[in-house]
Amino acid sequence: MDRIELELYLNNLLETSRFKDYCPNGLQVEGRRKVEKIATGVTASLAFLEAALEWGADAVLVHHGYFWRNEAPQITGRKYQRLKALLANDLNLFAFHLPLDDHPVYGNNAQLGAKFGLIADGRFGENDIGWMSTLPMPITLAHFTAEVEQTLGRTPLVFGDPDKNLRRVAWCTGAAQGYFDAAIDAGADVYLTGEISEPIVHTAAESGVAFISAGHHATERYGVQALGAHLSEQFELEHLFIDIHNPV
Repeated sequence: MDRIELELYLNNLLETSRFKDYCPNGLQVEGRRKVEKIATGVTASLAFLEAALEWGADAVLVHHGYFWRNEAPQITGRKYQRLKALLANDLNLFAFHLPLDDHPVYGNNAQLGAKFGLIADGRFGENDIGWMSTLPMPITLAHFTAEVEQTLGRTPLVFGDPDKNLRRVAWCTGAAQGYFDAAIDAGADVYLTGEISEPIVHTAAESGVAFISAGHHATERYGVQALGAHLSEQFELEHLFIDIHNPV
């Protein structure tokens, strides 16, 4: 498939023009024009790029790309090594941050919710980036925590009474601990995200709303996989998801 056609399709599908983001969304580094094999991953680390090149990828598509706001502009050190791997091998880099979080089908929040069988019936937070669901019947925090651990393959950090009954579940993948107050105001019984900050412990204790920190990487593995699978089916591209382990 033509790289320009792929770029236009992705930008339209993910509606990149709607977002004021912390980085450029779309094609971040231009490579070869013809794309037959696309590798997806959470972050465009050097280890990910090397694995994609070994597989023979023509393009990589990630959630965490490059050129973040306020980062140093110099092309040195780790940034140089990453860009060298792309440019020397004519490898395309596509990256989608907030557009991939937000997409109603292939987004990180949509895909994470689907893993737990959650049907979203509300939104919260800045630009309605957070999702909420009303459970058909209450379950305990301990039961939900066990589901999170089994699904994501890692033990989450949890604050709250294990015997607390949950009916309203709120979630937002990645480093979205800053939306905890918004989730509380929206009526959540528990909030699930990827990371945690020091004040969260006190907020959870004082509000009575449970908080689950399930891992930034762990919660954001599914959107890019779903998008890659869609591209493979839509355009008959070979697709491989490469999961570079990250305990954070």
